[in-house]
Amino acid sequence: MEELVKQVAQRTGISEDHARTAVTTVLGFLKDKLPAPIGSQIDNVVGGGGEVGGIGDLGSAVGGLLK
Repeated sequence: MEELVKQVAQRTGISEDHARTAVTTVLGFLKDKLPAPIGSQIDNVVGGGGEVGGIGDLGSAVGGLLK
């Protein structure tokens, strides 16, 4: 998760503390809104483990949910 926090902070110009808050808020939202089999993989994906290949694979699995 720290890599994601750093990327958000870097790309948006906000502090890492604010980026961490944003990331945890978004991840919590996704866990609540996604189907359970996908939502349960979020911690594994962000942590770098699990069966899902990474953030890109999670995005592909979600499809147009956030559009």
